[in-house]
Amino acid sequence: MPILRTAQHDGGNPAASPKSSERAGSGDGHRDFGLSHQIIWDFVSISNHLDDIRRSWAKLFGISGSQWLILMAISDLDQGSGVSVGDVSAKIHAVSTFVTTQTKVLERRGMITRVPSATDGRVVLMSLSEPARQQIAELSARWEALHAFIFRDFDAKSMSDVKDKLELLKQRAKTAVARVSVES
Repeated sequence: MPILRTAQHDGGNPAASPKSSERAGSGDGHRDFGLSHQIIWDFVSISNHLDDIRRSWAKLFGISGSQWLILMAISDLDQGSGVSVGDVSAKIHAVSTFVTTQTKVLERRGMITRVPSATDGRVVLMSLSEPARQQIAELSARWEALHAFIFRDFDAKSMSDVKDKLELLKQRAKTAVARVSVES
């Protein structure tokens, strides 16, 4: 069963074929569903490998993979004044109640600090604790070596191209979720 159900190709009936802006492939009107399905399976495989890496890093900290992901999101997003639960939720694509629950656990473990915003008491701002910053800094050489290995065949231009295409796919996948939800 395919991961993403796609429209059936009807043998060239223009009335039934997808709009040109929705076609996959070379742009000649012919759709290669096998190739698009393989790309989706490749995304699944990459995601699973990244989950395994995340769990390995988390294990070094004695936390779950999800908690590690939250720590990394806080690290990426915090510009010095803390980051909100909403911003972390959006970055990791998780509901805010889950992030709130997990960050309270991380706070009890001494990994992050949580303080109310000075401008809006309803907002909690989170930052990495100093011990967490130090632990992450100790891993930075390994982290950078891992990234260098994964992306070693990409120059700056190809990295930028891949990033742009992935952003487009991410937005279309988000739209697809909304379409599937409406159809369900």
